[in-house]
Formats: sequence, structure tokens, C-alpha cells
Amino acid sequence: MKGRTVLLLAALLPLPAQAQVFDGLRSGAPGFELPHPGTALLFPKDHGAHPRFRNEWWYLTANLKGDDGASYGVQWTLFRHALEPGSGDGWDDRNIWMAHAAATSAEEHVFAQKFARGGVGQAEVIAAPFHAHIDDWSFEAPDEAFTRARVLARAPQFSYDLELKSDAPFVLQGEGGYSRKSESGQASYYYSQPFFTVGGTLSLRGRAVKVTGRAWMDREWSSQPLASDQKGWDWLSLHLAGGEKLMLYRMRGARLFLLGNWIAADGETHLLAANDISLEPLAQTAIGERSVPTRWRVKVKSRGLDIATTPLNALSWMGTNFPYWEGPISFSGSQNGEGYLEMTGY
Repeated sequence: MKGRTVLLLAALLPLPAQAQVFDGLRSGAPGFELPHPGTALLFPKDHGAHPRFRNEWWYLTANLKGDDGASYGVQWTLFRHALEPGSGDGWDDRNIWMAHAAATSAEEHVFAQKFARGGVGQAEVIAAPFHAHIDDWSFEAPDEAFTRARVLARAPQFSYDLELKSDAPFVLQGEGGYSRKSESGQASYYYSQPFFTVGGTLSLRGRAVKVTGRAWMDREWSSQPLASDQKGWDWLSLHLAGGEKLMLYRMRGARLFLLGNWIAADGETHLLAANDISLEPLAQTAIGERSVPTRWRVKVKSRGLDIATTPLNALSWMGTNFPYWEGPISFSGSQNGEGYLEMTGY
């Protein structure tokens, strides 16, 4: 699930209040718009910011292979949070921005975090031609179909410069882009580009490697994405060896809410119901005082899928203002492949 709104809200709260961040997401959003089923997503307009919604994000993860034979992963994320509906100009702008970037190998996981206010050029997103940035971190595409794109991030321990290519259409998640998050009606607008191929350079602690691989972009916006009882989520994006893609998420609350999307190699989507999905933790990893489920058994009954996931680095912990687990994984079983796993609320 791409409800990463919580990460940005955490950054805006005083440290003693960050434990209550999910309470803020469960509250109403007076004055802000809410998603509605049947709303058509429009490009390039929806690549840009939506100030009438409280939260949104631009998210990219990539599974990479280096010219040294090693496996790597990278993450690039930009979040926008509106303090109130609409947006003023210049110093009257009511948006706060936060970004996360990370690089992962089997031996280490390093990350960085940035913050900015809106309206003064430090961070912004332009719909056409698409350009998203915070300071010198950027994600841009010269055409609205994102047939080509480039993503950059630099931090003291790592940097990357990646070229992305795709000739596939965007994938509308959920019901034509309307993605449900609970039985109570919480939802977001959500689309993806899971068919990017990648080439470029990754530097870890000053050692540069040429990398190639696959990337997955998620784009989502909402104003109240969590139900009152929901505590966190487990989300997977998977590249299957046969060319298919799979997105699954499990919202944890008084009842589990599961949903998924089976994406054929040609981009055709098939919404997966909760009774078609099984996500079962297989192994835990101790991270500080936390116990995090870093290996999973994943089943999709209608597709005959039965796989077990393995993290590239079980310690892929994002120790940001709101800590969470996110990192590259591989899987084997009825199909082989790779992808990314995100877990919050542990």
C-alpha cells in the first residue's frame, strides 16, 4: 500500500507527538477534497501537485545489478503535505515537503532525509514537462508518458544518477485509479509505472558501480487514507520472471484489509480480492527493540502463485523521523523474481 502520507505527517509533528501520527491520519480532513470512485485520472495534469488534497507522494524503487555482479536497491520519494486547503503564493504557500532517498546492498543500507517549505523554489513539482525536486534531488521526464526519465539523489554516504525508459502505459491501481484502503471507505487516487528499465551509476561510500535493472514508480494522493482502527501496513511490488507485475498490500487493524493488482506483461490489470490473497510472515528480524517480519509467504490463489520472499538486506530500516522498513527483495517458488517490500507500524 502506498499510504506513505504518514511519513510526512510525522516529520511535521513535535517529537513527543510523533507516536500519535496514525491518529492524525485517522482523523477527518475538513476543507480538503476526498477521492471519489469513477473519477478519471488525467495526464499530464495528475503528474503534478493537488493542493486541494492534504497529502501526496511521488515514489520510485529500483532493483539493480552492478557491473561488479552484486545486487542493489535504491529508493527516491518526495512527499507533499498541505497545512490547509488550497495554496498561497511565495511565503504564503501552505505546503510542507519531505523527501527520502536510500541505497541498499547485501552488506549495508544507507538513507537520507530532506525537508523544505513550499513557495520559495526549494521544492516543487511541475506537471508538464514533469519535474519534481527538493534541493538537488530530482525526478524528471520530458514527455507526459514518461517514456524517458531521470532520477538523481546525493547524500554523504551514497548517490545515484539513473536513466529510466518505458514504452508501457501507466497502470491505474484499484478501480480505475480509485484505490480502497478500508471497508469504511478510506481511499486514494493511485497509479503506477512498473515497467521501467534502468541504467546508470550508483555510488556507495565513494565506490561507484554501473548498474542496470528494473524500477517501479508509484503516484498517489489523498486526504484521509486510514480508518480509525488501522495501525500500519505491509506492501509489496513484484517483478515476476514471466513479465507480469504484482502489487499487494495488507492494512493491519481490528480486521485485515487486503487488496492487490495482477498486472499482465502487456499492462492489462486484474483487481485481486482479499479472499484471493494470502500474506504470511515466515521470519522476523530484530531491529533495536522491534521485531519486523522480513520474510513472507505470498499466495494468489487465482493465479497459482505461491512464493517465499527474501530480503537483500534484512536491516533495511529507514531511521527517519517516522521509522519504517523498506528494501529490495527476491522471491522463489511457483515463480521467481524481485521487487520491493515496505512495512510500517512495527
